Amino acid sequence: MDVRQLRYFIAIAEERTITAAARRLHIAQPPLSQQLKALERELGVQLITRGRKGLELTEAGQALYRHAAMLLKQLEETEQIVRDIGGGTQGTLKIGVNTLSDRRLPDWLRAFRSSRPEMRYKIHQNDSRQLCKLVKERDIELALIRLPLDLTEFCVHPFPAEPFYFLAGRSFEPPHREASLRDIAAAPLLLPSTEGLGVYQVIMDAFRQSRLEAHILGECSDISLLMELVSTGFCMSIVPLTVQGRWAEENIQAFPLPEIRGASALIWLKDHHLSQAAQQFIEIVSR
Repeated sequence: MDVRQLRYFIAIAEERTITAAARRLHIAQPPLSQQLKALERELGVQLITRGRKGLELTEAGQALYRHAAMLLKQLEETEQIVRDIGGGTQGTLKIGVNTLSDRRLPDWLRAFRSSRPEMRYKIHQNDSRQLCKLVKERDIELALIRLPLDLTEFCVHPFPAEPFYFLAGRSFEPPHREASLRDIAAAPLLLPSTEGLGVYQVIMDAFRQSRLEAHILGECSDISLLMELVSTGFCMSIVPLTVQGRWAEENIQAFPLPEIRGASALIWLKDHHLSQAAQQFIEIVSR
């Protein structure tokens, strides 16, 4: 029993004559009659009887009609969903976001959702190195990561470099409106990134290039906790504009650091199929 036989049977059951069913299906009557007999032989039951008003369903035929009609409806719905997913109107956008996420992400997602309201979202937050791993394992399709990283296995859409800021509590008295690395070399810094990753490396490279040694207390990837620690005077920090803009508050002073700039990028795996949802998100980001 296959889908074609079920379609034929439904047409016969609804039209009540072979002639009308054949006309509806755009096939000749003899092949349609043969398909009905073949279906009855396969199932070992009689499905149709001839009555005064045309063909009538047996009890077994009525059961087959109910279930066949339901199955075909589900099949049609499934086909439509698959087409919609292929066209990008449904499905799931699977994207990874660095702990120091790009401040434009909410705007990108709003633009994406406005034209694709049926989309679902899987947004995974982690450090950049782990996000690369998740993309390679196909747990997510896209990732917003911080540079620099080895991205030889990925397609990369880079974003312009952004400035960094020195953050301190209200008790800190800056020597200038802008801070220099020399001004803050002795400051107890808690960095918002793990050693070896993009932001951490950008900061440490800047100190090395200036032939300065930073006073590093450690690292804290929990940005809300880091901001609280800065505001209470426990530590100071260096963060990209993305973080400074989201966490500006009256208990934290922010000073531009012209000597440090860092970049981020959107990545996806090379030579692998991307869903329509992922492709369309890339288009929005690339505008």
